[in-house]
Amino acid sequence: MTNYLDTVDIYDSSVIEVDEYDPGQWVHDPVRQVQKRVIVVLCLVLMVSSSLVLLAVPRNIGIGSGGTQTSNSVSSQAGEQVQQQVIAPAQVTNGKEIAVFFTPEVQYWANDIARWSAEHDVDPNAAATIMQIESCGNPQAVSIAGARGLFQVMPFHFTSNENMMDPDTNAFRGLNFLVEQLRYTGGDMELSFAGYNGGYAASGGDYANWPNETQRYYQWAKGIYADAQSGASSSETLQAWLDAGGGPGCQLAAAQLGL
Repeated sequence: MTNYLDTVDIYDSSVIEVDEYDPGQWVHDPVRQVQKRVIVVLCLVLMVSSSLVLLAVPRNIGIGSGGTQTSNSVSSQAGEQVQQQVIAPAQVTNGKEIAVFFTPEVQYWANDIARWSAEHDVDPNAAATIMQIESCGNPQAVSIAGARGLFQVMPFHFTSNENMMDPDTNAFRGLNFLVEQLRYTGGDMELSFAGYNGGYAASGGDYANWPNETQRYYQWAKGIYADAQSGASSSETLQAWLDAGGGPGCQLAAAQLGL
């Protein structure tokens, strides 16, 4: 862009001869008077237009606890950048409750599970099944691999300014990943459970090639969820999971929650 100052030599006295300049010669110039009026009108139009534009701009929606920071997608691949967007908190519309046999530590979060599930349009029993196996309702749970919180979400799923242990944020990241698995598997919840533990290699692969941990996770989750879906008042699979090593984790969760 050309700078106006580059087109005029401000030190050249020939541009305006001071001795020959008569201020009065412009006073009654009709052309100049019209120009002044046009400039004034244009300024007023610009001021009014600017005001209307400012009024039309929507206010920012707050984010944080109660307006959880969100993303367009969460990938199972480490290091992928998460894009942010803002959504309003969803209302609980499905009216579904979790099965009665989930342990007291998970029942502690029943209302939140219903709310989180409604936000993601997933079955609350699926969310409760994942929480049961992952943390037994302990919001401060941290695994050896570094997974954190109620839904044991790996750190690379979060943005740099998020509190990974915040229940709302942790639930959003965990359930958002479950939704991605459901899309990937065409709505197959059992394969999505496997993918929640083992990533896309599990949800899109062969059971025989899964790691032992993913195979066990798949069997536990599939059995617990099937019992919940059937409306059973108890779950032999859940009891077997507790006996196989889940019990101590639930005791830690109970202490954390003051139960």
